[in-house]
Amino acid sequence: MNQDQPIILITNDDGITAPGIRNLVEAVKDLGHVVVVAPDSPQSGMGHAITIGEVLRLHKVAVMEGVECWQTSGTPADCVKLARDKVLHRKPTICLSGINHGANNSINILYSGTMSAAMEAAIEGIPSVGFSLLDYSYDADFTLARKVVRTITKQLLKVQMPEHTLFNVNIPKGEEKDFKGIKFCRQAHAKWQEEFDERTDPRGEKYYWMTGKFLNLDEGSDTDVAALKDGFASIVPVKFDLTDYKMKLRLEVEWKGMSI
Repeated sequence: MNQDQPIILITNDDGITAPGIRNLVEAVKDLGHVVVVAPDSPQSGMGHAITIGEVLRLHKVAVMEGVECWQTSGTPADCVKLARDKVLHRKPTICLSGINHGANNSINILYSGTMSAAMEAAIEGIPSVGFSLLDYSYDADFTLARKVVRTITKQLLKVQMPEHTLFNVNIPKGEEKDFKGIKFCRQAHAKWQEEFDERTDPRGEKYYWMTGKFLNLDEGSDTDVAALKDGFASIVPVKFDLTDYKMKLRLEVEWKGMSI
């Protein structure tokens, strides 16, 4: 490895054999020394879960020609922890997570294993990006997504970013001719309205299958949901400090003198 090359850690939550991670590698493999550490099976919806009560397995695998690849039995967040401590033995230059099959805009960031891997990297002081394509199909066309990934990654490597930089990038489904560009956005106020379909198994026992729909409660034109609807790829700068500072200041005044 050229010591002057940036080290690009790549991970995901769809598993090391998913088409999305292969397309992510293809998009950036000539921009630095790429190392892949990813789950050995799909881990979608795991959020920021980490493995603490079970052993973790980590094996080097030959799944992408010319690229150092490792698979682990752990979660996406585990992948970043293991990569830093046992594979790279130091901080990589940047961490890229994805390309996820399906949206991680708005509230989805809280559930997403893709974004939690990127967030874990940011916690470790590694500038990171989570990439998602709004196409759930296994055979999704990643042509446009690869170009967006490459553009953002080149910029991330070119500009000295703060240690805890974290971007949530979502890319619309469609052809390049319909693509409007890349837009910086805020996270939309939206939620999932879940329902649970009650069913009965062959033994007569009840079980439940989660269904529901996505509700956008935000009419703003500057949100990630709005940008994607208009044909833009959205970039939302994210931080892992969840403190509500306005509420903190308000409580310090309104609840002053509180005692037990």
